[in-house]
Amino acid sequence: MIDFMTYRRKRVRVIYVLFDSLNRHALGCYGGRAVPTPNFDALAARSLVFDNHYVGSLPCMPARRDMQTGRLNFLHRGWGPLEPFDNAFPEILRGRGVYSHLITDHYHYFEEGGIGHHGRYSSWEFFRGQEKDRWKGVVDPPLERLRAEFHPSQFDADRGANSALPYAITRQYIHTEREFPLAQCFTAALDFLGTNRAADNWFLQIECFDPHEPFFAAERYRAGLETDYQGPVLDWPRYGRPDYLLAEAAELRANYLALLAMCDAHLGRLLAWLDAANAWEDTAIILSTDHGLLLGEREYWGKNRPPFFNEIVHIPLLLHHPEVAPGRCRALTQTIDLMPTILDLFDAPVPGEVRGHSLLALLAADRPLRPAALFGQFGGATNITDGRFAWLVYPPPEAPDPLFHYTLMPMHMRSFFEPAELAAATLRPPFDFTRGMPVLKVPVLAEAAGNMRGRYPSLDARTVLYDLEADPGQTAPLAAAHAEEARLRDLMAEIMQAHDAPPEAFLRLGAAPPGAPPLPAAGAAS
Repeated sequence: MIDFMTYRRKRVRVIYVLFDSLNRHALGCYGGRAVPTPNFDALAARSLVFDNHYVGSLPCMPARRDMQTGRLNFLHRGWGPLEPFDNAFPEILRGRGVYSHLITDHYHYFEEGGIGHHGRYSSWEFFRGQEKDRWKGVVDPPLERLRAEFHPSQFDADRGANSALPYAITRQYIHTEREFPLAQCFTAALDFLGTNRAADNWFLQIECFDPHEPFFAAERYRAGLETDYQGPVLDWPRYGRPDYLLAEAAELRANYLALLAMCDAHLGRLLAWLDAANAWEDTAIILSTDHGLLLGEREYWGKNRPPFFNEIVHIPLLLHHPEVAPGRCRALTQTIDLMPTILDLFDAPVPGEVRGHSLLALLAADRPLRPAALFGQFGGATNITDGRFAWLVYPPPEAPDPLFHYTLMPMHMRSFFEPAELAAATLRPPFDFTRGMPVLKVPVLAEAAGNMRGRYPSLDARTVLYDLEADPGQTAPLAAAHAEEARLRDLMAEIMQAHDAPPEAFLRLGAAPPGAPPLPAAGAAS
């Protein structure tokens, strides 16, 4: 048995490395062969490698709220900030005398829909220039030159909040590898580690936007990844089923792999420091991602719109602990488990509303942690897996499909809620996790500019069941009304109840809310 208390008495130092859109199946330690990932693999060789780790809420900021609070976000609202009632782990650590530092280039933290997260850390650093980050002030950009430089599918001359133009401008200011935000994040991390090598009780989060699109990497990482593509810059795929030519699709995949190789190289800088400082013996390391990304599998690209296939939701997790021998873990885990795990590493109390589980028990023995994992995106399918089966459940045509945001922070991704949205808001009594605070119940309006559900309509929205053991590629759905569906339906309802899901979360799946009379069968007289 591992004596974690002895470890805690000695010292507690934790490094959490978070990449965005890091495809599990692209890493060598998970069987990937498309591009070498020697540093991910080297960390895996010193870690417990989790083979059944899944997402919770998607996409980016909902996933981060899950990570900070240990609860699923997507049942109650879409993309949004931390809430006043949220117990975030960095703030809990700070109350226990643990110093936490965030180093990131993930610009969504600094938009309306991400506020509240970074301020919970003791200190933080932010490096500019990723994706749509409005970093450089260029009043009259050379639009025609930029139009010729970038593929027409990814260039727009719009100056609105959701414009892709900032990326085209940013690329004009990044000339050397050390200027990339990814490189700056790891340089800052090494500075923090060098400064604080002798200190104890600290948590360092190195959070990189890469390999999220656009897939912009230093040129040297494209070596060996040549394609037949001859056009302008093409490194930002459209979500859904875009009609890419074969050469265009190959170019996009090559650029993703180049960016993955760049992530691997800079992760190697961290591993080199751990070697030189002999820090493996007194530092715990966690590495994971928020979600994966489809790169043309089943003709789909991106996330949000396609069904939540395993390429998106089955994600990597590596955990190095000085007291634990490396190995593989088969237990079913998910994103919401990271928050209680981090608290447990520092012997900090886990709030009662947390629904994740500490992974430390799995470091001593691989055993079942949960019967199933629920995951999804607000307004999309509600999905469940028990590790063997994956059930992707969309609202049936006959079911009502109401949606409400429950919030005290009425902000969308890049904007405040509109007057028309708030005009219909009501005050709802507290949920069991809002610490006695009533919340706004705001109806989702299809015409609202910030409505993420409108921006990312579901594609191929069929309820399907997959046997992941017999069909790991999820190519052959099992017949409807399969016997496993009833068992998974009961597990789904149990998990939703544990999260105090609102009544409409059940109604839109054709199920009666807890305590309500059963719904009539489809087509029955009312």
